[in-house]
Amino acid sequence: MTSARQYAFGRFRLDADARLLFRDGERIQLTPKAVDVLVTLVENRGAPVRRQDLFEKVWSDVAVEDGTLSSHISLLRRTIGEELIETIPKRGYRFTGEIEEVQRSERRTLLAVLPFENLSGSRKYDAFSDGLTEEMIMQLGRLNPARLGVIARTSAMTYKATDKTIEQIGRELGVSYVMEGSARRAGGRVRITAQLIQVSDQTHVWAESYEGSLEDILALQRRVSAEVARQTRIRLLAPEQSPRPVVAAAYEAYLQGRSLWARRTEHELRLAIRCFEEAVQADPEYTPAYAGIADTYLAMMDRGFLAPQEATAKARPFTLKALRLDPLLAEAHVSLGHAAFHEFDWLTAESELARGIELNPSTFVGRHYFSNYLAAMGKHAESIAEAEEAKRLDPVSPVAHCNLSTMLWHAGEMARFFEQARKTVEMFPNDLRAWEEMGRAHEQRGAFDAAIEAFQRANSPASLGRAYALAGRIDDARSTLRRLQESPSFVSACDFAYVHVALGEHDQAFAWLEKAFAERSSHMPFVRVNPRLAPLRGDARFERLVERLAFPDTVEA
Repeated sequence: MTSARQYAFGRFRLDADARLLFRDGERIQLTPKAVDVLVTLVENRGAPVRRQDLFEKVWSDVAVEDGTLSSHISLLRRTIGEELIETIPKRGYRFTGEIEEVQRSERRTLLAVLPFENLSGSRKYDAFSDGLTEEMIMQLGRLNPARLGVIARTSAMTYKATDKTIEQIGRELGVSYVMEGSARRAGGRVRITAQLIQVSDQTHVWAESYEGSLEDILALQRRVSAEVARQTRIRLLAPEQSPRPVVAAAYEAYLQGRSLWARRTEHELRLAIRCFEEAVQADPEYTPAYAGIADTYLAMMDRGFLAPQEATAKARPFTLKALRLDPLLAEAHVSLGHAAFHEFDWLTAESELARGIELNPSTFVGRHYFSNYLAAMGKHAESIAEAEEAKRLDPVSPVAHCNLSTMLWHAGEMARFFEQARKTVEMFPNDLRAWEEMGRAHEQRGAFDAAIEAFQRANSPASLGRAYALAGRIDDARSTLRRLQESPSFVSACDFAYVHVALGEHDQAFAWLEKAFAERSSHMPFVRVNPRLAPLRGDARFERLVERLAFPDTVEA
């Protein structure tokens, strides 16, 4: 273990190495660059720091405008107090607070919860065991986020019924501990058995069984979580609270819904909504089910099964209902931020996604969507950092790898983008999105025949039509446009715009972008950073479109 740079001032503690700020023991969500500015000021111990030095220290990897520093200073003043950061006219800034250096030696432990085995003797209880795995992941992820990280469900579930050893799993996921468990249902009773294994030597640190009624399931999970925390020497920051009893029918319907939600086909997503609705009918105050309904509508939007306006209009009331019942439910904050992002409500998107991550730093979904928000705002270094953290939390998820690839594409880091796309398609050769990423990588390099082949494997007609146009196969490109127009499913107007840009038909492209703006297309937040729209930049129509999107920096300007 290495000694961490930690500083205390007033109610605040700053972890310089982990780039985290805490107030009264609770993490405050700030972007990494904002923390870097604060660290630089604090470590100069009251001496003035020139603006130019801050630019060189914090933004050495990217060109930024002068107003970027001012906005970060303003954010820090709102967070820690106006009086702690002094402006030195014509020079820079100075941190004025009393600083105490905290000597600590600790590191963050990473844990994987493997899928709980169903020992009930019936496949109908598989969803219960899978849902219990997800709930345990979420419970453990909230224990002490500064000290304990938990691998996301997508990666954990790939090890269901695996014959891999604990050593292999630990190496693949990069974790120190693995938790194995089983669940046995018998009538209204449930028995949970769990054991914690240290990866380094495969020793069983602890094993225990817990039994109770389904109504006591959350209390049982809490007992297991607390024991894991004790055994991994993690001190809880908040006192234990007695969980609200759960109506058995509501909990079971919710677990079934989450199991269906994770599969992401249109049919299963619609079934998931039905399960969540059954849960709230059985228990109108069962908060996670409301968040589940919202998540499902948004997942249908992401998969192209629902138009954005319809999806966000359906999702938002359920996120608000969940937050009225439980303001500390991280998943509901993330869902609200996700919906706001596609409604072009940038301030709500940022604050709600940040709040979700603050409440549960191990939320893969929160970090995934926050990376997208940061990319849309042009904050590429921060976006890539969030995408990498999401991948670390879900290391064998194709979604995580594809998302990092996309963030590199938006950032214009084409060499890294190509390499990440190549690795992703090697890891997930049957994943359609992975082939979409590989196709875009070939497209960027001008290898249009290879791009066409990749887009065909991705079953991506819009990208395929664009590649045909770039390869000079104009008739094929126009034929693809006709097929898109005849599609019975929802097709984003942006898909048409991309093909027309490749054909050099800018008037038609702008006409489709106007439709995309009206439909709140999920592509629209990225118009400033999307490489496919680069030929339109500089056109007055493009600038007017950006102005209407009213990004935060546009408003400030």
